[in-house]
Amino acid sequence: MQYKLAVFDLDGTILDTLADLAEAVNNALRKNRMPEHTTEEVRWYVGNGIPKLIARAVPEDADETQRQQVHADFTAYYKEHCADHTAPYPGITEMLRALRAAGMQTAVVSNKADYAVQILVEDYFPGLFDAAVGDREGFRRKPAPDSVNAVLETLGIDRGEAVYIGDSDVDIATAKNAGMPCISVDWGFRPEAFLREHGAEIILHDAGALQDFLLNVN
Repeated sequence: MQYKLAVFDLDGTILDTLADLAEAVNNALRKNRMPEHTTEEVRWYVGNGIPKLIARAVPEDADETQRQQVHADFTAYYKEHCADHTAPYPGITEMLRALRAAGMQTAVVSNKADYAVQILVEDYFPGLFDAAVGDREGFRRKPAPDSVNAVLETLGIDRGEAVYIGDSDVDIATAKNAGMPCISVDWGFRPEAFLREHGAEIILHDAGALQDFLLNVN
């Protein structure tokens, strides 16, 4: 039986946001006279929300006041530049259209700040998601299941009829905590070997394979 709802992570799953995240991090670090990081280093910092991204990016001896200032500078810059270099991964938009044409609902649940989730989903995927939520007050970040549970309730979908799709260990744990199956993808921020080490059971390598799996699952 086909799933009724596909819940997607955002960064590294449907959108390649890495260049813009790295530039926003380094812009904030420059403003605060702190060492910058390579894009590859930033790749491994993301996944647990912006506060954790900042905590990983600042020097170990940075105090709370400094971390808060870097966070504020990151936010101010990223609000204006979150789509400078960001783009959907190949085939993602076509896949989403195919899922919806087949009657499947779609949603985004991300640890990215909610303001950025709303901007990016509207810019790149207008009309292609029934719900999209990011990090916001009152909801624990992934891997806690709070936001996934809220989306299920809002859309009236039983978790047994939904699947979670993501590119990281955080997503694998989120699906487990939400009592849902997980599909991992290896075109994002974490490689296949890392995903397998963290319990991935299904790993797909391109949007076409993901579309086929979702529309033909028994």
